[in-house]
Amino acid sequence: MEAILAELNEVGSFISDCLGSPALLVTVILVLGVILVNGWTDAPNAIATVVSTGAMKPKSAILMAAVMNFAGVLVMSLVSSKVADTIYKMVDFKGDAHNALVALCAALFAIVLWAVAAWWFGIPTSESHALIAGVTGAAIALGGADGVNMGEWVKVIIGLFLSTVLGFLAGYIVVKVIVAICRHKDRRKTDVFFKNGQIVGGAAMAFMHGAQDGQKFMGVFMLGSMLASGQYVAGGSFDTAIWLMILCSVVMSLGTSIGGYKIIKSVGMDMIKLEKYQGFSADIAGALCLLLASLTGIPVSTTHTKTTAIMGVGAAKRLSAVNWGVVKEMVFAWVLTFPGCGLIGFIMAKIFMAIF
Repeated sequence: MEAILAELNEVGSFISDCLGSPALLVTVILVLGVILVNGWTDAPNAIATVVSTGAMKPKSAILMAAVMNFAGVLVMSLVSSKVADTIYKMVDFKGDAHNALVALCAALFAIVLWAVAAWWFGIPTSESHALIAGVTGAAIALGGADGVNMGEWVKVIIGLFLSTVLGFLAGYIVVKVIVAICRHKDRRKTDVFFKNGQIVGGAAMAFMHGAQDGQKFMGVFMLGSMLASGQYVAGGSFDTAIWLMILCSVVMSLGTSIGGYKIIKSVGMDMIKLEKYQGFSADIAGALCLLLASLTGIPVSTTHTKTTAIMGVGAAKRLSAVNWGVVKEMVFAWVLTFPGCGLIGFIMAKIFMAIF
């Protein structure tokens, strides 16, 4: 009971701080906006396969993803907050506190623009990399190259490699193992098993999406809050409050519930025609990769992990099973995200600092 009262007091104090500080209020609104957009545009990747194979209807799958996103943010934050800590320490918003906060707000605004544009064209870009690139661009606009903590950035580069290569390999290996196990099984019975298994796999992917991306945005949330309140210390750490976990997970879940059918179509239907056992393999492979990354504190892209797992599953059957034209568009969008969103974050930070 005392713990609950303490959390309520913290929430009340935070709300009072927001009402008393327009800068903090704007920062919080922008961070929550980015989290909402992430749930809206990024989370649908987690359920793309379960919808494309007919294991679940789109509305049911989206509702499931919303619930599991909530659970993923909450549970993984209690187990390990290493990913949030990596994001918090990734950049150094040193110097004038006002300009630092304005630069961060500009980065968040740029991320929202990037994410909405990607959703409009149905391209599953990585909001994780948009977040990292946008915040980094703003930090460079504020403090030059010294605004980047290269020690933490190495983890980001490792994450980029893992989410593309490891996702593909895991998808390839898992589906090969499943095919070997079920080679002499009755196809009708295995279809029933994999249909139910896909629901479990889709739920696991949605859970791990919340676990990974929820922590990234909590790191940015705390960064903005501490800048606005004057408590920011470069390279410092923070304690993740239960109320913050709940807030981030609820907003992400709300974004997921809004929709995302365009992304589901691009990932689960246009890129490759999946059978149920293949969808199950992709979900399990992707979830395992994300779990490994979350426990080791490496911020990876859930989009990259899931889509490359699907590519690996398709390639295990035959290379022509994958629509490489769609893959080419996705890879182009991924490659463009770092320089593109980073440059937008840099430019918007310069503009915002000049205006405000």
